[in-house]
Amino acid sequence: MLALSIRQPYAELILRGVKTIEYRSRPTRLISQRFYIYASKKWAGVNGTNGDDADALTLPSPRGRGLPTGVIVGTAVISECRRNHTGYEWHLSNVKRLPKPRKPKRMPQPVWFRPF
Repeated sequence: MLALSIRQPYAELILRGVKTIEYRSRPTRLISQRFYIYASKKWAGVNGTNGDDADALTLPSPRGRGLPTGVIVGTAVISECRRNHTGYEWHLSNVKRLPKPRKPKRMPQPVWFRPF
């Protein structure tokens, strides 16, 4: 199974069901296939948010120790891929949190990679 790198706090928002669309510059053909969600080591934005749906929740800051980074935190399925005016929308469904985060054995990549 492949893993997709997603920065925190967006990985956590996906696991909580708040973020159901992942925006990417390229389409994907991996429709209806389960994949791992890898919470990358780097945080999004200055304080862990970019001013959108992350502000709706109380999430720990990147300097806090609340959200895991550098580990696989869950799985999901891309139910469809749509083109929009700036790129592509990957619609996520059937999201499941792992009981315990797992460290990948292989080197994480910016987008898709094989973790084990």
